[in-house]
Amino acid sequence: MARGRGRRTAGRSGSSGDAPGTARRLHHDASGAALRSAQQSAGPTGQVDPRHRTRLFHVNPPTARTTARALADAFLGAREWQVPALVARGRLVLDAEPDWLTDLARAAVTAWRVTPHDAPAELARVLLAVPGVFEPPVPEMVTSGEDGEDDDEDGFLVWAADEEPEGWQGARAAAPGSPRVVRWLPAHTRMGRTPWRVAPLDDLADVAELLATDLDHLAWYADRQGRQRAEPSGRLQLYRRHWRVRPGRVPRLLETPRPRLRTAQRVLLDRVLAPVPPHPAAHGFVTGRSAVTGAQQHVGADVVLTMDLAAFFATVTSGRVYATLRTAGYPEPVADLLTGLLTTRATRDDLATMPPGGSDAARAHVRSALAAPHLPQGAPSSPQLANLCAQRLDRRLAGYAAAAGAVYTRYADDLTFSGGPDVARRVGALRHGVARIVAAEGFALQPAKTRVRGRGARQTVTGIVVNDRTSLPRRELDALRARLTNAVRLGPSVQDLAAFDGDRGALRAHLAGRVAWVAQVHPVRGERLAALLAAVDWDPVDTHL
Repeated sequence: MARGRGRRTAGRSGSSGDAPGTARRLHHDASGAALRSAQQSAGPTGQVDPRHRTRLFHVNPPTARTTARALADAFLGAREWQVPALVARGRLVLDAEPDWLTDLARAAVTAWRVTPHDAPAELARVLLAVPGVFEPPVPEMVTSGEDGEDDDEDGFLVWAADEEPEGWQGARAAAPGSPRVVRWLPAHTRMGRTPWRVAPLDDLADVAELLATDLDHLAWYADRQGRQRAEPSGRLQLYRRHWRVRPGRVPRLLETPRPRLRTAQRVLLDRVLAPVPPHPAAHGFVTGRSAVTGAQQHVGADVVLTMDLAAFFATVTSGRVYATLRTAGYPEPVADLLTGLLTTRATRDDLATMPPGGSDAARAHVRSALAAPHLPQGAPSSPQLANLCAQRLDRRLAGYAAAAGAVYTRYADDLTFSGGPDVARRVGALRHGVARIVAAEGFALQPAKTRVRGRGARQTVTGIVVNDRTSLPRRELDALRARLTNAVRLGPSVQDLAAFDGDRGALRAHLAGRVAWVAQVHPVRGERLAALLAAVDWDPVDTHL
């Protein structure tokens, strides 16, 4: 293909002095800084100071999607959400007023009663769907000058009309009269309505300010192109990953973010996610709720049905995360960036080194989920976000259970249903109905972990016995008390230390966690066990075989 040589323009943007047939297409700067500066410098008419324009490269003619997005961005900057105002903005983009421009403006006003400041991409899709405007589709052809110059003083690189690359004339002929973008007016995104006191983030610059990080770094952390997936493990990886082997079960991939990304995720947890309440049925990772409060809902039931979601965090997809953030009121560009910061993909190397364990079908399910953008198990934001993304599942299961006369709770990936004699008689139908809803919501169950327990059996919910009251199995309590008593008398055992690679601090933290767990269910026994733990001498000399 013959190439023309780019030549600079002197501060013009689609003026009447431009060479006939030229068109321009916005190249979105990955950092978003140019977009922010353009937004700040836009005047009342939408004209943008040339010093703040984002860089452009030539496309002649533009694709339908490009034109629709350019017009959508322009429409969002109109002073009034009325057809005449939108047509005036569109005229600035096209340097013309074709008949179909009014049709697009009417379609936008019909779709939204007020300006959809948070939805530029959705507005563009509405414009694309208007019959007779963007048909037939025009192929996109992109090129640049031989010297690769694209850093003009005013941000433009334009082809002369007599230097058009070969093949473009045919593209124009395929769609006579197709719209041509000659000027791009930045979109002015804003938060949508939200009932929650989440951090107000109108645009990408607000995200950068909240996280005290420039947009270039945020774009790298978000990795929306999935480049990290092909990178080998090392310093450039944003997550440290390792497999946790579970005998007889599919191994679990733990994904821990690097310090800077982890700090950003904690800020997002506090300012963006925590203000949004999860469903009342969710008891895991919720302030004021716990495994104990969830188990209490099922005390004294005639039947208890427990089911487990397979690979819960991994099956919370980026699409669910994006939808949750949009529901919280965030504009599309902001929700897209935050989605990248809160999700990840497993690398090819990690998937290739998956340890043995579990059935072939279960392993394939986990690998498929981990290869796609998902919630990382190990990120501080993932538990709360998983609860929010499971709201629709919780609503459907809670409604289904209520219609059947049953009670429903969820603790992370543990689903529990219970009820009286009527539920006990129809527990099989309840089980199949739950499985259908779970599958319809894009999750999967672990069939081997489904349990139905009547009153004659020991009914447990998240490890807590609920037959008559909440309690822990006596064998578990006796084993922990004996373990601590021996440690007080003889010091930590070699067997215990071996399970933690000789790390006394890790063993001590583990025992403290077990004691705290007992204290949640049995406060008095928990105090006694805590006293035993405090009496253990952790001096390295005091070990026994």
